[in-house]
Amino acid sequence: MTKVELAEKANISLSFLSDLTKDRANPSLRIMEAIANALETPLPILLEQTNLSEAEMKELMSVIPKSNLPEGLVRACGTLTKFQAYQVHLWDTENKKQVLIHKKRKEK
Repeated sequence: MTKVELAEKANISLSFLSDLTKDRANPSLRIMEAIANALETPLPILLEQTNLSEAEMKELMSVIPKSNLPEGLVRACGTLTKFQAYQVHLWDTENKKQVLIHKKRKEK
């Protein structure tokens, strides 16, 4: 994904995104959440390298973002072996196909 695409998906300006990547600006939590959602990545993953306290991290992780996924599906992250990651990749690929089918049905 390009910076232009990310800025569009996160609904932020390209200049602000460039400032963020060059350490010229500090994003709010709302901006971080928008970027995480645009990347389809849980916010805690973006915050792994942080100066936030453990209590602040727990508070952030306790908030479940509004999902655009069909009922019964969730996004999750974890530390896995290569084999486990492969299995998850297979499930993810199949579920993404199902999400597309669900979206197409909804549009009709």
